[in-house]
Amino acid sequence: MTTSSDPTTDRITETVRAIVAEVLDTPAAELSPATDLREVEGADSIKVLRLIARIEREYDVELEDSDVFGVGTIAEVAEVVRKALDQ
Repeated sequence: MTTSSDPTTDRITETVRAIVAEVLDTPAAELSPATDLREVEGADSIKVLRLIARIEREYDVELEDSDVFGVGTIAEVAEVVRKALDQ
């Protein structure tokens, strides 16, 4: 994972973190950009799909399955979103 100081990426990361907290019913304070979504209690395939759908609606993008399912952390999801927005 690469750490970025890009303000846009930082904002996306924070939004993704907030969405993860809401969808997975986990306190946002317990989540960091390095949090592996597969390790969050209560995360299952259905909730992860809901999470991705919610992120796609939030940013009005369609994320490629191959990109989304190849990532694990909040920061990695945020990077996929940033790249989709740049296209």
